[in-house]
Amino acid sequence: MRTFVAVEVSNKDVLESIKKIQSNLKINAKPIELQNIHFTLQFLGEVSDNMLENIQNALNSIEFEPFDVNFENLGVFPKPRFARIIWVGVDKDGAKHLTDLARKVTIVLSPLGFNPDKPFQPHVTIFRVKNKINDITDELAKIKGSSFGNQRVSDIKLKKSTLTPEGPVYSDLYVVKAKQ
Repeated sequence: MRTFVAVEVSNKDVLESIKKIQSNLKINAKPIELQNIHFTLQFLGEVSDNMLENIQNALNSIEFEPFDVNFENLGVFPKPRFARIIWVGVDKDGAKHLTDLARKVTIVLSPLGFNPDKPFQPHVTIFRVKNKINDITDELAKIKGSSFGNQRVSDIKLKKSTLTPEGPVYSDLYVVKAKQ
C-alpha cells in the first residue's frame, strides 16, 4: 500500500481561508480537496503489511510537544513562470517546529530503509498544475502577505493513499499524539 507520514490541516477556519483562495485565484489548475490538505512529513511509498508494524513502532517512539503553526503566504514549486504546485506556507516558528518533527520522523524511519527523496519544506499544497499555465507572478503578488489562520499541531498520522481517477483518497493507519 502507498503510505506517507503527515500532519493534517483540520482547523475549519484555515480550510475555509484556503477554499476562498482556491475560488479566487483564476488559474487553470486542479484545487486540492480540503479534506486532503496536509503537511507531508515524509513520503514512504509502497509498504508491505509486514512493514506496517515496524513503521508504527518507530513512529511511536517520537516525542514532541504540541505547537502552533500560522498559515501565511502563497508560493509555487518550482517557480511562478512554470508552476507545478501552488502552496500555502507557515510562519517562521511553525516552520521550525514542523521541520524538527519531520527530522524526528526521518531519524526513526531511516533504520527501516525510508529516506526522504528531497529536503522537507513546510507547506500545504492547494493546487496541482497538470498542464502548463501562464506566469502567475502577478496573481500571487495580489495575495502576498496574506494570513490564513492558525492551527495547533498535536498529532502526526501514518496515512494510506489510494489513487483513483477522481483523485487520491487518504485514510488513517496510525496516529501518534503529542505529549500533553
